[in-house]
Amino acid sequence: MVEVEQELIAEGLPVEEVLRLCDIHSMVLDGHIDQSGAKSIPDGHPADTFKKENIELGKVIGDLNQLFDQADSLKQEELTNWLIAVHGKFNSLMDVDKHYLRKEYLVFPFLEKYEITGPPKVMWGKHDEIRLLIKTSIDAVRTHEGISLEELKTLIDLVLRPAVNGVDDMIGKEEAILLPMCMDTLTDQDWWAVYEQTMEFGFCLYDPQVEWKPENVDVSEVTFNTKNSIGLSTGSFDLNELEALFKALPIDITFVDKNDKVKFFSLGADRIFNRNRAIIGRDVRMCHPPSSVHVVDQILEDFKSGKETSASFWINMHGRFIYIEYFALRGKEGDYLGTIEFTQDLTHLRQLEGEQRLLAYSKK
Repeated sequence: MVEVEQELIAEGLPVEEVLRLCDIHSMVLDGHIDQSGAKSIPDGHPADTFKKENIELGKVIGDLNQLFDQADSLKQEELTNWLIAVHGKFNSLMDVDKHYLRKEYLVFPFLEKYEITGPPKVMWGKHDEIRLLIKTSIDAVRTHEGISLEELKTLIDLVLRPAVNGVDDMIGKEEAILLPMCMDTLTDQDWWAVYEQTMEFGFCLYDPQVEWKPENVDVSEVTFNTKNSIGLSTGSFDLNELEALFKALPIDITFVDKNDKVKFFSLGADRIFNRNRAIIGRDVRMCHPPSSVHVVDQILEDFKSGKETSASFWINMHGRFIYIEYFALRGKEGDYLGTIEFTQDLTHLRQLEGEQRLLAYSKK
C-alpha cells in the first residue's frame, strides 16, 4: 500500500488524485492485512498513546451512531435536546485535531527522513477533510433554529455521518497501516523526540497513565539557564519548586493562551473542578457545555478587544461557596497573551470572625 502510493506520486499522479482513491484502497484491504508480525508496543509509548486515544474516539463514534439511529423515532419536541447531545459529542470528536497534529508535526517528519513521503501527504490531506467535516457538523447542529425532522435526516446523511465515518476510517488506517509501519521504521531515539514534544500539542480524550523511557537512549532532563531553573524578572524557580508551588496553592489555576487553547492547569490536592491532561491544547469552548459557550465567547471577545480586564462568578455547589475569577493577561505593550482562571473554595473564609493573632496550624 505504502509503496504503491509512493510510486504513483513519484510517477506524477497528483496527490489530490491519490487522496480521492485512498478510501477505495482502504476498503479493498479492509480485513486482509496480516499484523501477526507487528512489533509490540510498550505502555506509555507514543504509539500506545495513539492507540489508546483511538479507543476513546471509538467510544464517541459509537455514541454518535446511536444518536443518529434514534433520529428516525424522534418527535419534534425532542429535537432540541437531541441536537444539544450531538453538539456535545462533536465537541469531543473535535479533540481529534490534537491527535492529527502530533502525527503531522512529530511523526510524519521522521517518516520523511526515511524517504517515506507519499503516505504522510495523503494522510495529511485526509486529516484536513475530516477537520472540515467536523467543523461543518458543529456549525450545523449549533445553528439548528427551525430545522424539521425531515431536514434532520438529510443533515445526518450528508454532513454528520460522513464526519463520523471519516474519523472511524482514519482509525482503521492508523491501526492497520500507519502505526505498524512507524514501529518498523522509527528508532527509539526518534520516538523519544516525539514523546518529549507531545505536550506541545496535548492529548486527545485520554490522559496517559504510564511514563515511557526507552532503553539505550539519552533521556536527560531538559534544563533552563543551565541549572534547571527558570529565570523571571524578580527571581527564579527550580522546576521541582515551581511544580510544588502550583500543587500547594489553595486555589485552582487554568491558563488559556491567546489562541483560546488550554495551555496549563494546576493540579492541587483538592481541585474543585476535575481536570486531566487530555484538555491540554484543546479549544476552551470545547471544555464547556453548549449552554454556556456564549458566555465564554463574550469574555474572550471583551478581553481581546481591551474592553474588559476581569470577570467573576460565584456559585453554591454541594454546600460549598465557590468563587471563580477570570483575568486577561497582557504583555508589556498591552498585547493580549491569554486568560487566566482562578477558582477558590471560600466556604471557610466566609465563616471567619474577629481576629487570630496567635500561631495556629491548619488542620487541613
